[in-house]
Amino acid sequence: MLANERAKITSLYEKLDQERNNAAAELDSALKGGKGGGWEREVAVSTWSAQVSRLKAAEEGLCFGRIDGEAGESTYVGRVGLFDEEYEPLLTDWRAPAARRFYTATAANPEGIVLRRHFHTAGRELRDFHDDELLSDMTALRTALDAPRSSVMRDIVQTIQSEQDEIIRSPHQGVLVIEGGPGTGKTAVALHRVAYLLYVQRERLSRKGVLVVGPNSGFLRYIGDVLPSLGETDVVFATPGELYPGVVTAAEDTPELQRFKGSLHILDALHAAVADRQQVPVDPIPIELEDVTVPLDAYVAAVAREKARSFDLPHNVARKHFFLALAEELVLPAVELIGYDWAEIEADVRHELLNSHSLRQAVDELWPELTPEQLLADLYAGRCFRIGMSRLHRADPTAWTVSDIPLLDELAELLGTDGSAERVLAETERAEREYAEGVMQILDNDYEMYDDDYTRTVDWVTTHVLTGRHTVVDHRTLAERASADRQWTYGHVVVDEAQELAPMDWRILMRRCPAKSMTVVGDLAQRQSSAGVRGWDEVHPRFEYRRLEINYRTPGEVMDVAAPVLEVVDPFAVVPMSVRRNGIRPWSRFVLDLEEAVQTELEMHTTGTIAVIGPGGLTPKEAKGLEFDVVIVTEPQRMSPSELYVALTRATQRLGVLHTEPLPSWLCWE
Repeated sequence: MLANERAKITSLYEKLDQERNNAAAELDSALKGGKGGGWEREVAVSTWSAQVSRLKAAEEGLCFGRIDGEAGESTYVGRVGLFDEEYEPLLTDWRAPAARRFYTATAANPEGIVLRRHFHTAGRELRDFHDDELLSDMTALRTALDAPRSSVMRDIVQTIQSEQDEIIRSPHQGVLVIEGGPGTGKTAVALHRVAYLLYVQRERLSRKGVLVVGPNSGFLRYIGDVLPSLGETDVVFATPGELYPGVVTAAEDTPELQRFKGSLHILDALHAAVADRQQVPVDPIPIELEDVTVPLDAYVAAVAREKARSFDLPHNVARKHFFLALAEELVLPAVELIGYDWAEIEADVRHELLNSHSLRQAVDELWPELTPEQLLADLYAGRCFRIGMSRLHRADPTAWTVSDIPLLDELAELLGTDGSAERVLAETERAEREYAEGVMQILDNDYEMYDDDYTRTVDWVTTHVLTGRHTVVDHRTLAERASADRQWTYGHVVVDEAQELAPMDWRILMRRCPAKSMTVVGDLAQRQSSAGVRGWDEVHPRFEYRRLEINYRTPGEVMDVAAPVLEVVDPFAVVPMSVRRNGIRPWSRFVLDLEEAVQTELEMHTTGTIAVIGPGGLTPKEAKGLEFDVVIVTEPQRMSPSELYVALTRATQRLGVLHTEPLPSWLCWE
């Protein structure tokens, strides 16, 4: 039986090689122009590049299971779908409906399945398999849980549990909140949900892409290989400090400033900062015309300002309305100074004002064109005192923090653009049309005596075709284009450690995903940010809530230590139930030399992963979302309860504590 299954796995890899070689040949042909030029070539290159990447990602663990139905049919389940020449399935993609029973069938509800087989492979070789026959067999799961961790997160396609699978395939179209304690697999579930959505909504999401937001760059590196291993590449990974193009920061404000900048109350300060740059002159500004100099005083500027504001447009867009209103308000004073009859010179004066260099200079002074970076830096440098927000003052106004990112994004909305980009685009399109129309005119002249040839030419050469030949093709990947474009809107957004994000952060994310198609992952009991949400309704008033309560990562012995800490954090929180106990008892030790003790522990562990959390290692915040075979927590008495709860629950096998001061009473387990 093992030989038969080995032959099957070998044949699947042979088919994978064939498909990959065919895709590579098609890609090479497209790159060489074999599929034609222009947009057809770009589409072919994009399509075959994605196919090559998808097939490469399927190499490791190509086929990991098989299910047999009551009628005797066998379905092999793996990372991708493979078909024979008649398009009969050889291997079923794990996301396909036909594969779902591999994860959901149970002894109580077998769903027509009589056998479920799990394959254990190394490279392309099938080492072994076991059948659980739909009994309560946890062999595959326990094998995966006991395996040593690496520096990157592993996918869970081989061991997805039924409650996880239900969430992954949820048909909910809006905001889906997945809450769960440490080790419940909520991050893995969220990423596999992305892979599933990219499979079932390929056309929509491949055009818009998916944004995955994680708490820090280390966490994103840790999870970064999961989606590529599932064959998905139309994804942008970012931290909250990378959500505004052109700015990357991990610096943090004080907790007090984080709360203020993260709350919606900061919106009043931003509106006031914009209004503060729409000024009236203290002294009249002379506007020089050909015959007279007209004074632009505070009254005229105030009237023009109110007219411009009445359009309710972004600041930079409204500049032209301020300029036009100023010109209109100055017509009568200019005519009166000239002394001519109104009807005779009113049009000429208006024309001269609209072309006045000094009036445009006055607009630059009273209603300047601004960038978000300029305005926020000016505010921090000292203008905050003008609007009564002295707490925002800082010595280096451009030393951006994570809490500044949503403020910059909000100011981009309030300021808008001056239309320069739109003018450039319009001018480019106009030039292309003129070029195309000129070519068509030449064709008219050249072929006017040859009706048949002319008709055939015009049928093929149109203004639209000629214009398209001069359109510059953007060769960047979707991820590159999306991350560089503040106005890009994603088809789906995943937010991990979502409890740490402030209300202002959520305003950015809602702008990035107008459809509100989101998978929000977090645990309110692990919240460390003073600005983070305290309830999921702060994210969005309408959401679907799912909770994961089974701990697949942390042994029961470790959770016995963490449970009293959780009770301090939240007396009403439910401790996730561990699926295993490994017999390894956590320990704590009082030491005099912490550095020496840490070094001794590190030297003792030569296999698997080990992390020190606390002084001398990672901070609890840096460790969020990560997991290690062995965790050494140092000086836990200096951590807040929520920080300590995070630190204790990172271990998958062993947990130790080193301290130079007495431990809090609720942490003493010896």
